[in-house]
Amino acid sequence: MKPMQSSTTFFTRFFFSLKRWSIVFMILLLLGGGATELWAKKLRVAVLKFGTVNWELNVIEHHGFAKAEGVELEVVKLASKNATAVALQSGSVDMIVTDWVWVSRQRADGEDLTFFPYSRAVGSLMVAQGSGIRSFKDLQGKRLGIAGGPVDKSWLLIRALAQKQEGIDLNASVEKVFGAPPLLNQQILSGKLDAVINFWSYIARLEAQGLKPLVTIGKAIVTLGAGSDVPMLGYVFREKWANANKGIVKGFARSSRRAKALLADSQAEWDRLRPKMKAKDDATFNALRDGYLDGILSSWGAVERKAANGLFAVLTKQGGKKLVGKSLKFQSGTFWPHITY
Repeated sequence: MKPMQSSTTFFTRFFFSLKRWSIVFMILLLLGGGATELWAKKLRVAVLKFGTVNWELNVIEHHGFAKAEGVELEVVKLASKNATAVALQSGSVDMIVTDWVWVSRQRADGEDLTFFPYSRAVGSLMVAQGSGIRSFKDLQGKRLGIAGGPVDKSWLLIRALAQKQEGIDLNASVEKVFGAPPLLNQQILSGKLDAVINFWSYIARLEAQGLKPLVTIGKAIVTLGAGSDVPMLGYVFREKWANANKGIVKGFARSSRRAKALLADSQAEWDRLRPKMKAKDDATFNALRDGYLDGILSSWGAVERKAANGLFAVLTKQGGKKLVGKSLKFQSGTFWPHITY
């Protein structure tokens, strides 16, 4: 009889153990809508190997801001913008940094991507020293370097602004030179270009050399986008995944804002980052620092989202389907609705 009693006791304990774990599992399902968010703490973010977003991510990691939010951040550094997009679409990473126009295009094609802002820093139209260019009219017949290709958003915005302010079709009246950002910087500094449209970090390096902007893309956005400075760049991720992992996405967003606040207040933090910035002198370092800080958003809500709709219409008029894809309509859900400030 004793062996039977021992066996009965074992199975009784095993049954109640299973029952107890079933109850725990049911509680986990009821909390926050499922177990996914409770277990999936890692966040994989793909960025360009030498992109400026690395500065912010470094601050987040160095000070443990993501960890404080319960997020295990993994930064995946890749060689090109296309590589980051492929990584996101294949599921190799959870998040990348790109613009919301691309997100709207992907949603029109059936992808469930969505966006919250990273920065409003974009770039400028810079003129060479001694060029005598003071208006869009003066730019006609000149050699204009353009980073990003024929449907680059900055180039399209400058074209729209020139048309609106001075009635000038820049696409037909300048000699366009498309090229890589560092090459275009070299060409304007060597006198081979009269003006250049480039990304903000390369513009900062030109400003350190004494060049001045004819117009900033930020000004173009304000003028063309219903009067609000719309951020073009942001963190992009899958909507279904984000809705199942709101704690991760919101926690990362808070850590991003916390890193920006530290960079806005602490010169010592910039001094720590300086080796990663590849600034060859103080002027370049200061220009890069100031350019990043100028990109920090003070608000993100209904006003900015409405302005983005207006700006999308401007870009669509200039770039057409080559820019926005098969749909000329701004896609609902492009901006993730759970982050505002």
